[in-house]
Amino acid sequence: MAAQAVRKGKIRKRWLVLSMFTVVMSMNGLAYAMVPAYRAFCQAIGFAGIPLVSTEAPSPDEALDREITIRFNSDISPDLDWHFKPVQRSVTFHVGETGLAFFEAINRTDQATAGTAAFNVTPLKAAPYFVKIACFCFDQQILAAHEAAEMPVTFFVDPDIADDPNLDDVNTITLSYTFFPDELEDPTDQVTRLAPDETPATSVN
Repeated sequence: MAAQAVRKGKIRKRWLVLSMFTVVMSMNGLAYAMVPAYRAFCQAIGFAGIPLVSTEAPSPDEALDREITIRFNSDISPDLDWHFKPVQRSVTFHVGETGLAFFEAINRTDQATAGTAAFNVTPLKAAPYFVKIACFCFDQQILAAHEAAEMPVTFFVDPDIADDPNLDDVNTITLSYTFFPDELEDPTDQVTRLAPDETPATSVN
């Protein structure tokens, strides 16, 4: 299929660009100064355990019979007085299907506070095939005093994973988030949430 051929080409280009980028970063000693650019780069190619980001999911006819389990892990900085955990510990679905999961966050303080989530996937070699479509980690999250909120993430595992023999042993991928405190820019801001019916649900374990 044309769509599959395009994605295969993209996978090859990711690793080529990765090699070139690593050489440039090493030669110029710019790793620290280019942290924002490096993070954006990782999101573009799925490097260093950072999932890819996309606005489109595969078409339903591209889904495979192969099932994969996504496990969820949560951590929080000691400097952010929130409770944060996944609503479900794992979901199991077919490669190429779109998955939906939720995390719950509770502000345990008497005032509005803000946080931003960092994320990664393990095993690291699965990162180029784990793709997030929408996620609370893309924006600052603000919770009012003692507010509780469910924060969604939508994702899929790229069907091209089946063409990579190095991933044949991967049946489980762990998606981890860590929330860190962030400067509260506007206390009147609200958390933007994804309606549950915007994305097909997956089986929950």
